[in-house]
Amino acid sequence: MRTFLIRAGTGLAVLFGVYLVGRAAVEPFVIDLSDPASYAGAWGGPSAAGVLAVHMVPGAVALVLLILGARRAVRSRGR
Repeated sequence: MRTFLIRAGTGLAVLFGVYLVGRAAVEPFVIDLSDPASYAGAWGGPSAAGVLAVHMVPGAVALVLLILGARRAVRSRGR
């Protein structure tokens, strides 16, 4: 039972990480950087740098963690 819970939790964490990476990849194309009114009300606003940081940094962190986790999983299966 414990193994199932660990795998289910890991699967949910991976799905959430993939979501964050996808959101970070799409965010610069979703907002209109030439129109401050399009992102003034978004989290991190009213500056474009703040909006991009709030929406992209979690995706960058998730990408690093996903890569490190994948490398660790590949190495542990080789043993």
